[in-house]
Amino acid sequence: IRKEFMCCFLRGEDKVMQPPEDVVAAEGDTVTLDCTFQTSDTSPNLFWYKQDGTSRPQFILSRVKADKGKTEDEFKERFSSTLNSTMKSAPLKIQELQLSDSAVYYCALRPTVTGSSRSAH
Repeated sequence: IRKEFMCCFLRGEDKVMQPPEDVVAAEGDTVTLDCTFQTSDTSPNLFWYKQDGTSRPQFILSRVKADKGKTEDEFKERFSSTLNSTMKSAPLKIQELQLSDSAVYYCALRPTVTGSSRSAH
């Protein structure tokens, strides 16, 4: 897993952050991609996207409270996230890692494709 750091201001005090360190994982492993945020919104929504190469970012899931939200069918089996409003975090957990999981993962506070990114290789 290779993680690339990029942090973008979304609006006002809103900010999404992901650590810059690299993580190496093997097929079959479970990995967690961290995402923390700052927002003045008392009920934040968190969105995760996956982008393969030059293709358009693909929606994985959204969280509105704890583990409540929407997850695209193709990701339901191995991808999960829990929104912790107190800790202001929503890590993405990928189980049984596959080669096809190699991508850039975006975490955002809006239904958008801008924000912090994480690459999984």
